[in-house]
Amino acid sequence: MARRGEVLALVQAGGQGGRMDVLTRERAKPALPYAGVHRLIDFALSSLVHADLSDVWVSLEYQVTSIDEYLSGGRPWSLDRNRGGFRRIVPQTGTGPATESGFAHGNGDLLLRISADLEASGASTLVVCSADHVFNIDLGPVIDEHIASGRVATVLTTEVTKRDASDNVVVVTKRDGTISAVEHKPSQPSSTTVATEIFIYDMAILLPTLRELRAELSGEQVDDDSGLGDFGEHLLPRLVETGQVVSVPMTGYWRDVGQPRLYLQSHRDLLADRVDVFDHPGRPVIAHWPDRPAARVRSAGSCSNSLLSPGCDVSGEVVDSVLGPGVVVEKGAVVRDSVLMEGCVVRAGAVVHTAVVDERCEVLAGARLGARPTARLARDEDIVLVGRDSRVGGEVAAGARLEPGTDTGR
Repeated sequence: MARRGEVLALVQAGGQGGRMDVLTRERAKPALPYAGVHRLIDFALSSLVHADLSDVWVSLEYQVTSIDEYLSGGRPWSLDRNRGGFRRIVPQTGTGPATESGFAHGNGDLLLRISADLEASGASTLVVCSADHVFNIDLGPVIDEHIASGRVATVLTTEVTKRDASDNVVVVTKRDGTISAVEHKPSQPSSTTVATEIFIYDMAILLPTLRELRAELSGEQVDDDSGLGDFGEHLLPRLVETGQVVSVPMTGYWRDVGQPRLYLQSHRDLLADRVDVFDHPGRPVIAHWPDRPAARVRSAGSCSNSLLSPGCDVSGEVVDSVLGPGVVVEKGAVVRDSVLMEGCVVRAGAVVHTAVVDERCEVLAGARLGARPTARLARDEDIVLVGRDSRVGGEVAAGARLEPGTDTGR
């Protein structure tokens, strides 16, 4: 088992997350809550820590302060060490060629921009995880197999629907698992096998490949864009040409939750017992827990098939929903098929249906948010999104998007 000093882990947590609309106006997408008390970044960090990886870097670019306090220098995951451990990577200007400076133009481009740091680490193997997926995998054996086999890269994969395959990087494999082709977000995917954005790279091959691609592509770009883009555009296809990139099927639940419909659907999956990520006592999903008292359902309240986080106070009706820490549902209020984040208050007589309501929002007495959807699976057009610190009154139609700080209660 090769770990400390030889294997470096990188969590890519920097993107703007524009597809999540108002929910990522003021936060990095990996800071989005999941299942009440967790954040999306918990899944990647926990899996890496349970694989005995002591050197874990987190790359941040967008709304860094929205996640910095939560990360706490890696302390919740026992990564706060004097040597190695947690390191926060933020792109800087003036650190080298234009194509290695400033904000990244994709997760493949990001590896190029920090390539000098990667080389200086001295690690021979790099494990890369995205921070906006829900999963729990035992990475230790996968890393060991990758190193023992001498592969150029190992790609963790999973099976999805054809619709979801079009939003991901599709891989085509031979019978022995070797990847023979890569399709970047194809409109007509050749298979339903997709990369989960968990990769293991041989650093001695990765770094020269990044620089070769920069030399080939940067002449076609302007300013600081290397042209590498996301990993599925140039990097992975180039590595696949070596014939030494292998797909390893992931076991258990995996979902990209980077779109409103996928985010709500994953919470529906959780309430329907289709999510197994919290079912592994030996490798728990570690979180930075809120300091709140136990949740309470009062005599006037009821709660059915829902999750209540610490500090919740329910006097109304909660059905098929997930309530974050400190959420208050007053008497006569109804919350159905929704995710309410920390500190939200639903006043008496209000109804919230099929909505994702961000932190510290107030739904005023008698307000009506959303409606019962007709489709079985979650759709963006059915989901109300309310940005944080909003005050919502009146009637809000299904599919509405309310920017942070909206006040419709005047």
